[in-house]
Amino acid sequence: MRIASVVVAGGLVLSAAACGEAPESNNAGSGGEKYTACMVTDVGGIDDKSFNTSAWKGLQDAKAENSNIDIKYVASKAEADYEPNLTQYVNQDCNFILAVGGLMGDATKKIAEANPDQQFGIVDAKPGVANVYPMQFDTAQAGFLAGYVAAGMTQSGKVGTYGGMKIPPVTIFMDGFVDGVAQYNQAKGKTVQVLGWNKATQNGSFTNDFVKQDEGKKVSDALVAQGADIVMPVAGGAGLGTTGAAQASGGKYNTIWVDVDGCESTPNCPAIITTVVKNIPGAVKEAVLKAAGGDKLAADPGFVGTLANDGVSIAPYHDFDSKVPAELKAEVDKLKADIAAGTIKVESAAQPK
Repeated sequence: MRIASVVVAGGLVLSAAACGEAPESNNAGSGGEKYTACMVTDVGGIDDKSFNTSAWKGLQDAKAENSNIDIKYVASKAEADYEPNLTQYVNQDCNFILAVGGLMGDATKKIAEANPDQQFGIVDAKPGVANVYPMQFDTAQAGFLAGYVAAGMTQSGKVGTYGGMKIPPVTIFMDGFVDGVAQYNQAKGKTVQVLGWNKATQNGSFTNDFVKQDEGKKVSDALVAQGADIVMPVAGGAGLGTTGAAQASGGKYNTIWVDVDGCESTPNCPAIITTVVKNIPGAVKEAVLKAAGGDKLAADPGFVGTLANDGVSIAPYHDFDSKVPAELKAEVDKLKADIAAGTIKVESAAQPK
């Protein structure tokens, strides 16, 4: 399956629409005999500049292409909200119910099994239930490219990464990042060190939160204190604490963002070298359009985004374009082609099965 590329400007449009206090529920459309696609965010909320934002963008894009689709969302404030929020949409007779994030896997499985005739979709999980269409992303592949870039750009010889929680949709980024740095070291005879994550032991630094920016800043401050001059947060909105502090540092250290191009979704572009992008909007849009058109969405295999099908990628270098050496850009392009072709295998215990 091939999905459309991310519409880059979408992050800006959505950010503007979602500023301020997120509403408890948002409705777009006029009801009637329409196909309703209803989204439940995880605790990161609609304005996380990350995977919830991306999923909502996918629903917006589906509605823009098919005016018979109505969309709405409800924001979960706590994990205890997942089951009630999913259930309320079952009771509202939504045609397609989208759960966002790996944290929602168990709740989605439970509600889907109790409602076998209801079509569900989920981002970043595969519950293994016939009526749940999984959309997963092999971000280790794109994370590998980002790690190579970071290793090629560091001045201190140390780079860092941290996660929001120790769950597969997070650690997969970190595994790829570590391997990309290792690839650079092997190719160049260098010894760039990764702080914050040990792939071999699967242990590292976490905020245990996807929202609190001060927690993100606290973790990245510790990595910077240890010498990291490039940090990749994989922590949703909590990572904004890192990008904001990096921009305020005046170049002392910089960052790599994840999920949505950080130069289109955050105010901290001057401190973001690139982004490990998950084309969640494309996957969600395609799933909803197919379902609305009467197609059956197969739970197995579902969708897995890769470099080969444009499901994952790294974003343009934006403000760093003139700072990234041409040779490094060319090497990254070659690695991307080799990974897409299967010549280079990127492996992570967290990869979609």
